[in-house]
Amino acid sequence: MTDLHAEWRLLSGSTLIGTITVDEPGMPWQHGRFFPEPAFSQFKPWFDETNALVEAEDFERFDAVYDLIEEALTLESPSGPVAAFLLHIDRERAWFRWDEGPATS
Repeated sequence: MTDLHAEWRLLSGSTLIGTITVDEPGMPWQHGRFFPEPAFSQFKPWFDETNALVEAEDFERFDAVYDLIEEALTLESPSGPVAAFLLHIDRERAWFRWDEGPATS
């Protein structure tokens, strides 16, 4: 779980795409307000398409489209980049879950 009002950053390389301010922390999903930067416009169609595919329950196509997001973007927690994430953005709202890295024994 993350802290209330924690700020997460969505990046493409070193370019800031947007910021998420968590206003509903929880497990496994964190929810927050999404503040897009101008560069978000090139990725917005991918998020719109994944939302439509979830609504249509077309999970096979969802995986293919979401792969584009995973390859192009990085999600950064207040303490640094996360290893893996599942992120949804719909207008000014975002919800996500993440994996900090591989488990160690």
